[in-house]
Amino acid sequence: MAELKTSQIVGTPYIDGKYAAILDMWPLEAPECNRIYPFYDNLKQGRWTTTKCKKCGNIDYPPGVACTKCWSDDLEWVDLPKTARIAAVTEMAGPPTGFESPLVMAWLGFDKSHPLKHLLVRLINCKLADVKNGDEVKLVTFEVPSHPIDVKKETKICDRVYYAFEPVKK
Repeated sequence: MAELKTSQIVGTPYIDGKYAAILDMWPLEAPECNRIYPFYDNLKQGRWTTTKCKKCGNIDYPPGVACTKCWSDDLEWVDLPKTARIAAVTEMAGPPTGFESPLVMAWLGFDKSHPLKHLLVRLINCKLADVKNGDEVKLVTFEVPSHPIDVKKETKICDRVYYAFEPVKK
C-alpha cells in the first residue's frame, strides 16, 4: 500500500493531518470513485488520452462515459498530441486556492489533422515573459496530493497525477 503523501501545495485537502474531501480540488482518480479513471492511469504512464466513440467516431474532450454526439457508451481510449502551439497567453493575478500566483494560462492550438483544435490549459515552469504566441509547448504530468478512500472496510491511499503544459526548450 502506498503511503499517504502530504503536500506543500497551498490548499491541499489535509487539515491537521486529516483528509478533508470538501477541500480537495483534484479529481478522485481511483476506479472506485471515477468512471474515467483510465484517463488518469494513462497520465501516470505519460499518455494524454480521451474517449472516441466506436459507433460514430466522435472524439470528445474531456473524456466521458458516453458520446456527446450519439450517446453511445461503446468508447475506446485514444492518444492526444503531446505538443501544441500557443495561440494566446495570459496570467491570473488572483488564481484559485491551491495555485501559485501568478498563474500562467494559455489557449493552445493543435495540429489541424487532429479533432482537438484548441484547449485552455495551465502553463508551468515558466513566467508570462518567457512565452509568446506561436511558441511550442509540451505535455507534462505532476503529482498531486494522494487521497484516502474506504474500500471494503479498508482505507486505500490513491496516488494521483494531473497535467499541464510547459515550454519546449530550444
